[in-house]
Amino acid sequence: MTTHPAAARTPQQDRSRATRARLLAAAVDCLAELGWHGSTVAVVAERAGVSRGAAQHHFPTREDLFTAAVEHVTAERLAAVRAHADTLPPAGPARTEAVVGMIVRLYTGPLFRAALQLWVAAATEEPLRERIIRLEGHVGREAHRAAVEFLGADETRPGVRETVQATLDLARGLGLANLLTDDSLRRSGVIRQWASLLESTLRPVGP
Repeated sequence: MTTHPAAARTPQQDRSRATRARLLAAAVDCLAELGWHGSTVAVVAERAGVSRGAAQHHFPTREDLFTAAVEHVTAERLAAVRAHADTLPPAGPARTEAVVGMIVRLYTGPLFRAALQLWVAAATEEPLRERIIRLEGHVGREAHRAAVEFLGADETRPGVRETVQATLDLARGLGLANLLTDDSLRRSGVIRQWASLLESTLRPVGP
């Protein structure tokens, strides 16, 4: 019996995809827990349960591995946010607050910790800098696009685009504040107040 070449390749391709996924997840975990200097390819490979050679087969350089990891997990997080968009309340103050809370959660977990380690390293590591600038530009545009969509924001109105962008900047700041201590109690009050200000910009009361 002759096995079709495409069928024969499928298990190997599946294993390759699974190995790549384990490496990406392990890379994010290592960055968040150990920082840039503690996160070598060997450490990530060990955590992922693969050989260093297998890791370098998928990602020839350390920079390849960690930028791909943050980009991959960011894309997954944004996809998860979009998948839950239909659970948001109807347009109005409750929806605006829910969207602001959703955006803030993107910046207060392990992924943000991992990305922050790359930002800090990129300030002094030339091979990383251009990669991170491009990555952050892409992530920023996608996050802004999702925020506009979920908020139903009309960016042709004066001040709306800037206020939506300020929401993303606020979320990053809250993520930084949460790095050393649990800032959830103060953060919830900030989210409520900012959502109220954002709602007044999105849908101002007429004269």
